[in-house]
Amino acid sequence: MASGKEIRTKIKSVQNTRKITKAMEMVAASKMRKAQDRMRAARPYAEKVRQLAAHLAQASVTDYKHPFLVHKAQVKKVGLILVTTDKGLCGGLNTNIQRVALNALKSWETAGVSEVRACCIGNKGLGFLQRLGVNVVANAVQLGDTPALDKLIGPVKVLLDAFYNGELDAVHIAYTRFINTMKQEPQLEQLLPLTGDKLGTPENSWDYLYEPDPQVVIDELLVRYVEALVYQTLAENMASEQSARMVAMKAASDNARNVIGELQLVYNKTRQAAITKELSEIVGGAAAV
Repeated sequence: MASGKEIRTKIKSVQNTRKITKAMEMVAASKMRKAQDRMRAARPYAEKVRQLAAHLAQASVTDYKHPFLVHKAQVKKVGLILVTTDKGLCGGLNTNIQRVALNALKSWETAGVSEVRACCIGNKGLGFLQRLGVNVVANAVQLGDTPALDKLIGPVKVLLDAFYNGELDAVHIAYTRFINTMKQEPQLEQLLPLTGDKLGTPENSWDYLYEPDPQVVIDELLVRYVEALVYQTLAENMASEQSARMVAMKAASDNARNVIGELQLVYNKTRQAAITKELSEIVGGAAAV
């Protein structure tokens, strides 16, 4: 059995760890509220751009078909945007999305995909894909708690331009969708070509005046719409990250409290055994005298 001094040292160590996890829990709770507000603030813009894109893409005034809307019969080259976190200590958040990405890579290999190009947002995903040997053509790391769109779009545009030029047949994005504080779901969605669930169906027929011409307007709008989609997924992932970190740190703090209670019980038993032993020695010594 460990001595009383060793147990006291271990209790002190666990108490110090609990202070750290408790502080991280409070910080994550504060950042979670801000991340959720940022995610909800981005939704109206994304929804309005989606409506405009749906109307313009399906307008009958022009026969122009943007490359983002063209579906290819055979998919041989695929792009993957993997959205993860820069830091750990957020439970199984990164592990779950990495598992989804790994299953997607295996399914594409089985389906005969000859080339996969990846863009990583976050350090965890970058290290994961590099260990797998995937061709990472661009990455964005250390974006901070309030990511700027200009820092995000540059790396993502590498895959968008590759699809626009016909170098890729499809682009998928893997991220963690925020459901609520206790639940976050890993998602793998097709980003390009744009599908019906992304564009939607316009409820009414709108008539537009194009300036300078329909092709320029549709080109600009669809690019902005895809960028808005990517930013929205990042906002969802950051809200999920802070929620998962808060829950993980709370669980760590609760476990530390339980460990402290168990160690305190062991310490009390050890001290009681030492006192009993000393009393027996005193009584035995007195009897011998």
